[in-house]
Amino acid sequence: MTALIAKADALLRPTSRMAFGGRTLLAMIILFGVFYGAMMGTFYDPGESPRWLQSAYSAAKVPMLLLLTFLIALPSFYVLNMLLGLAGDFSEALRALLATQAGLTIVLASLAPFTLFFYASTTNYDAAVLFNAFMFGAASLAGQRLLKRFYAPLIARDGRHRRMVRVWIILYAFVGIQMGWVLRPFIGDPDKPTVFFREGAWGNAYIEVWDKVVGASRGGRR
Repeated sequence: MTALIAKADALLRPTSRMAFGGRTLLAMIILFGVFYGAMMGTFYDPGESPRWLQSAYSAAKVPMLLLLTFLIALPSFYVLNMLLGLAGDFSEALRALLATQAGLTIVLASLAPFTLFFYASTTNYDAAVLFNAFMFGAASLAGQRLLKRFYAPLIARDGRHRRMVRVWIILYAFVGIQMGWVLRPFIGDPDKPTVFFREGAWGNAYIEVWDKVVGASRGGRR
């Protein structure tokens, strides 16, 4: 565990290079994803008992969210690289993407204290959902900076890789938002029982995000 944390620290340093194996990066995604998920799932109404089962569910689902989003976006990204004649660099690009994913997860885990502090400050469920969306957004912004750093050797070799960085960010964000909706709930709704998957999981995530924004602005249900 200590060795993995030390490697996570090294990964985020500006002078770091991709001297990490795929298994190490995958372990980082799982470990730090589980940690943030467990903290994310601790929201509960003060009038009820803590939802430890929801915390366990969320601990399992955050790594699922990150890895499934990665795997679903990857085939399209590979095809686009092929069409641009960049398939020969894809193994290096894949390592850069995986390292970025690990770095994003580490940053997300580091934001867990802010999430817990926010939970202690509100009983508004919609606000809690939006705050976590903000935490994921902040981690994603950090991930973009890491992606550009890890992609720098590829971009220096062929400027077309700069375009592919933008493509990956768009693909990942589009898939990630919808995947987060499908895998919900990550936060226990005080008005609903604790479940691993919500009934009627499929739907349009973007419409639901807008509804959450409106609900939070009106004070939610609390």
